[in-house]
Amino acid sequence: MGMSLGAGGGRGGRGHRRRGRHHALMSEINVTPMVDVMLVLLIIFMVAAPMLTVGVPIDLPDTQAKAMNADTQPITVSVNQAGQVYLQETEIPIEEVVAKLQAISKTGYEERIFIRGDKSADYGTVMKVMARISAAGYKNIGLVSLQEQGQ
Repeated sequence: MGMSLGAGGGRGGRGHRRRGRHHALMSEINVTPMVDVMLVLLIIFMVAAPMLTVGVPIDLPDTQAKAMNADTQPITVSVNQAGQVYLQETEIPIEEVVAKLQAISKTGYEERIFIRGDKSADYGTVMKVMARISAAGYKNIGLVSLQEQGQ
């Protein structure tokens, strides 16, 4: 009981042997291109981020009040010239201001809320918004204005 191997069988056959150079596997990762891409993205986001915080276009009144220190980003309620009310950048009916504030406030009634009223907006509308927020229990309410330039 013998076995015979044909001419093309076994390891010595054609097609099984590599001819030419042997390539070793590359075991290093070149991080320089990745760092370059990350730095470019960082610069793009640093330039673009201030442009994304435009908000509702409002012509704020000038006052002599000093600027406040802001540790965290407050909730902003805006009233434009036409009397439309905005929570952050979303227009909402005046009746829903309190319900929306309660839904998004993180620290409850201690949440800092800024009211931005256009200087040509109806004073009564701004006061209605402020009264609703105050009646709902929010005590940390501020009115936003621009500082007067030179005098």
